[in-house]
Amino acid sequence: MKTVGKTGVSADTPKNIMFGAGTIHKNLKYTAGGSGGQGSWNFAESIIGATSGGSKVTIAPEFTDVEADGALVLVKGLKVKVGEKASMEINFLELTKEIITSSLIAKLGTSTDNLYDLIESKADLEDGDYLENIAFVGKTLKGKNIIVILDNALITSGFEAEGKNKEGAVGKYTFEC
Repeated sequence: MKTVGKTGVSADTPKNIMFGAGTIHKNLKYTAGGSGGQGSWNFAESIIGATSGGSKVTIAPEFTDVEADGALVLVKGLKVKVGEKASMEINFLELTKEIITSSLIAKLGTSTDNLYDLIESKADLEDGDYLENIAFVGKTLKGKNIIVILDNALITSGFEAEGKNKEGAVGKYTFEC
C-alpha cells in the first residue's frame, strides 16, 4: 500500500510547477509544420518587452443564481454559467510608444520638433485599438511551455508611471479580452 508523505511532493511535482516570471507577447502565433513536421511559435518576433515584478493571469467564470420561491439557500442545479472574464496584469519595465499609445487609447500625433514623439488621446475606441492577442508564456521546472492567450485584448487600466530614485519605473497595465 502506498502512503502519502507529509509534503505531497511526488515524482510528477517538477512537471507541474510553473517557475519564473515568464514573458509577454503581442500577436503570438503558431505555424503548423508541413507534412507531419513540427510547427513553431513566433516567440522572438512577438515579445513586447521586459517586466519587473512578474505578471498575473486571471480567468474566472461568471455565474447567475436562479432564485426559486421558498428556497432559503442556494440550490444545486440553479447556478448557471453566463460568461467568463479573463485578464492579465502586467508590470512592464520598458516604456515604449506602443505601450503608452495602447494604454491611453491614443494615436501618434505630428510634432513640429523631430526630437520628440507626440501621443494624442482619441475620443473613440476603434478596432485597431485591440491587439489580436496578448500572451503569457511561462515554463515548468522541467522546461515545458505554459501558454495563455487572450484574444482581442485591450489595455483597460490606463497609463500610470511612478519614477523613483535609484529604481527603474514599472508601469502596471491590465489587459482584458
